[in-house]
Amino acid sequence: MMITEQQITKELIPILEQVSDPEIPVLSIMDMGVVRSATIENKVVKVQITPTYSGCPAMDVIGDDIQKALSDFGYQSTIELVLSPAWTTDWITPKGRKALEEYGIAAPLDPISDKAALLEDKRIVKCTICGSQNTKLVSQFGSTACKALFKCDDCQEPFDYFKCLK
Repeated sequence: MMITEQQITKELIPILEQVSDPEIPVLSIMDMGVVRSATIENKVVKVQITPTYSGCPAMDVIGDDIQKALSDFGYQSTIELVLSPAWTTDWITPKGRKALEEYGIAAPLDPISDKAALLEDKRIVKCTICGSQNTKLVSQFGSTACKALFKCDDCQEPFDYFKCLK
């Protein structure tokens, strides 16, 4: 499910695109797909957000950052956490996937390839530094629970891979 403009009042999009994901600052919350809806009702912006995983510690910061950004543009706002349906890596925009790669985090693969890379030692996660697929899993968990740590056997550099969540 991708976010559509019908779910977000058009004038709010540029404001929300300025709010960065606190764990991956090169991505906006719009790129990550955590904004479920944002509408203006009775002069108050109501924003629904979904965590990338249940218990994500960044959600409080994201909520505060949304309220500050909207306040800077003269809006009052309320933030609602929506847990169902659960967030999926399918909600990361193409722009967000590109930004992840440029930042040094391999974008999520499809579910079957993800399992093959994480559980079967298949060398299919592309190194974000040199582009080689001669990579191997170092740890199921990287810098955060939603990432795994990989190492490239060609350039010898470690990098994070954003796990596929469906």
